[in-house]
Amino acid sequence: MKKTICLLLAALLSLSLAACNSKQEEAFKPALDTSTTAKIVIAGGYDNFEALETEFDRFNEVYPNVELVYTKVDDFNNMIGIVLNGNNAPDIYFNYSWMYGREQYKESIEHAENLADPKLKLNLDCIRSNIILNTSDGTLPMVPVFSNTYGMLVNNALFEKEGLKVPTTYKELVKVCDEFHKKGYDNPLMGYTQKETTSIYTVSAYPYFCETVANDKEAVRKLNTLDASAGEYMRTSLERLTYLINDGCVNHSDCLDIKDNYGAVILRFFEGDVPMMTCSGDTVSGTKKRESRSEAFIANPFKYTFVPIPMSDKGISFLDMPNLQFSVNKDSENLEMANEFMRFLISSRELSEMAQNKGLMSPTKDLSFNSMYAAFGNVPDSRIFSPEVIGLSDDAVNQFRRAAFSVGTGQKTIDEMIAGYGSLE
Repeated sequence: MKKTICLLLAALLSLSLAACNSKQEEAFKPALDTSTTAKIVIAGGYDNFEALETEFDRFNEVYPNVELVYTKVDDFNNMIGIVLNGNNAPDIYFNYSWMYGREQYKESIEHAENLADPKLKLNLDCIRSNIILNTSDGTLPMVPVFSNTYGMLVNNALFEKEGLKVPTTYKELVKVCDEFHKKGYDNPLMGYTQKETTSIYTVSAYPYFCETVANDKEAVRKLNTLDASAGEYMRTSLERLTYLINDGCVNHSDCLDIKDNYGAVILRFFEGDVPMMTCSGDTVSGTKKRESRSEAFIANPFKYTFVPIPMSDKGISFLDMPNLQFSVNKDSENLEMANEFMRFLISSRELSEMAQNKGLMSPTKDLSFNSMYAAFGNVPDSRIFSPEVIGLSDDAVNQFRRAAFSVGTGQKTIDEMIAGYGSLE
């Protein structure tokens, strides 16, 4: 009997492994002569990019004679057009969706090769389609290599200690905050409050705002054209934001001590007395390096994860946004090899490896690679919202950020923000 059971288990395991392997990507196969000599320069705005350099090393295992170099361009957003028109233009360069359609950044788009060209054989299917740039002519000037979202760092140890569950709806969030208050926690939910783009008010309300307009094309059209009447579409989200404050979840005055939305947010969270800390995925990327810089965390380390902020009664949602994107300079002298490196990089394995090394969210369909972001991978498709798909313009997003910040900080009323839509400063 034992022998029979062992044989059955072995057979089942073999079938499982075969099924898994059938779903795996094919191993990278070089399309060019592996003895080719070339130099590929990638330009961007990061001070350093160790995660990318690791990919250089992996690529050199296949193409040992290709030199790959990352170089920083100072004042990148304003200078990339000039650099692309210069004598030492990069082969690959950073790009961003919000640059598309803006006259100021037209060089960044016009120099980009169409990465959707089937001849390039890029595995775009491994990337979540909702963060791939939608263009008017169907071309793809850039491809995501990192993605971003808004959420909250959760001190899992505190939830376990107090016998509480991480909330998944707005009502649960209010209840959890109330329970933490009763147990002596002054600030169950904290976040940065001093600038509109990444304040706790924007980070909390913006995903909910996207949910409210996701299926309303007329609302999106009016919001994008900065129609003054479109301000009314912000009301539901701004009201939910005031509920968050009035329900005792956020203490604005205590949050004022957090001086920036990166190191200061992380170090405050590492003090160990904050159950939930709102932030962006960019902030999360800095947590690992700062564990050793926090005396409190060194003395009392704890498990933490990054999860969606439950502002909706319908459950958690995933605001899915591209972070960093790569473009290939179509005028590159080493165009074939630049495209070959992109073909190597655009795969579930390489993108996930690079994202984990950088501490950012992967743009791939499978988010299980990094346990820090696993909660977002469990959000059903119906609860995933992306500005790329909804069609919200950068101007419309900025108007909402200003409204959320002004209402959250008590500088303006909801009615004042609604009435001023299109001219909010």
